[in-house]
Amino acid sequence: MLIGRIRPVETRTFEVQGESLAALRAAVDAQLPAGWVVTDVPAAMPKGSQLLTSTAKIARRDGVEQIEADDQAALEAKVPEGWQLLSVHKV
Repeated sequence: MLIGRIRPVETRTFEVQGESLAALRAAVDAQLPAGWVVTDVPAAMPKGSQLLTSTAKIARRDGVEQIEADDQAALEAKVPEGWQLLSVHKV
C-alpha cells in the first residue's frame, strides 16, 4: 500500500507599485491570502516614473491531503486535475 500527499496547484498574479522594494513587498503581503506564499516580485521602474512596479506571483501551499493506492501507477491516477503529488511512502 502506498500513501501519497497531494496539494492543489494554483497560482495568481497581480500588479503592485511602491516607492521602494520594501513598499512593493508590503503591497504584495497586504493582498496575500492565508495559505499562499509569494514566489516572485520582479521590480521595474518605467521611464519617467519614480515608482517601482511589479507583476507579483503567488502560489497556494495549503490544502494538503492524502490518497492511497496499491501501486505507483494507481496512486498517480488518483491525483485530481489541478493537484500535484508531493511525496509517496509505503505502508
